[in-house]
Amino acid sequence: FQQVNTQFNATSYDITVMLVITLQAFAGMWINAFIVAVSCLTWVKKKSFNSSEKILLFLGCSRFWFLCVIWAYTITSMIFHWQTFISGVTPIFSLLLCFSNSSNMWASACLYVFYCVKIANFRHIFFIYLKVKIDRIVPWLLLASVVLSLVMCVNEEMSKQYSPVLYICSFGFSIAFMIVIFSALLLLFSLWRHKCKMQTSSAKDLSMDSHIKAMKSLLSFFIIYGINFTCLILTMIYTSREKNPMTFLLLVLQYAFPSVHSLILIFSNPVYGLAVKGGQQYKSTVYLKMLLYLLTETT
Repeated sequence: FQQVNTQFNATSYDITVMLVITLQAFAGMWINAFIVAVSCLTWVKKKSFNSSEKILLFLGCSRFWFLCVIWAYTITSMIFHWQTFISGVTPIFSLLLCFSNSSNMWASACLYVFYCVKIANFRHIFFIYLKVKIDRIVPWLLLASVVLSLVMCVNEEMSKQYSPVLYICSFGFSIAFMIVIFSALLLLFSLWRHKCKMQTSSAKDLSMDSHIKAMKSLLSFFIIYGINFTCLILTMIYTSREKNPMTFLLLVLQYAFPSVHSLILIFSNPVYGLAVKGGQQYKSTVYLKMLLYLLTETT
């Protein structure tokens, strides 16, 4: 280890960035911690976990960990210059950031694949096989996402001498993005075809509204995922340019992805929606009891 320089080197620009990033990071941590807490409470009550709950729990944990690591990395790198800090800290942060980011991306891809297999309706033999076996495949998908994230961390150290394009491809983020694109096209096509059949046959399907809501939710997730992937590429391009407005914008967008998509999951999932309503009812009950207590004391 080299000598530690604890001199505070942050400028007004750095302080502004740190405030914005900190607010975003802690908001995202709270949102994903809510998903993890509700999932664990559901597991305690039901004594079982279905496939979607497993993916959402893994996704919430990976995003919470990702926000913790990237926040610590961003704040520390702005306060101290890495050349005068501890020489062994930078590789450690780099590996942790690589693992948390890749696990977040792959967990999101697993969620999209699960929705595609569960919701889409195709008559191909392989697709029917996946629909039947998806509950058994989900744990292996999550395990594969962890293994791939570890492999990407190894490739990250080996790819530093190559160009940014090869550096990005070695991460495998592009593969996860291609999986999301393919799943999104299949799923949106299946939902659109079902919607057209219901309109042409003039049949009233009670699930039509749910299908339209699913299309909107999945399309918004696809757009957010695409923006996050683009920001990841641009971040690696602009990573060597200090105090660049583009770098700040990319950081804001990267911090927003785990928070915004988790909010979409909360309000589109009935279990999390009931938990939010229950929390609001609990707060209103507490406020009402406090008000009654104050009224009785004054009288």
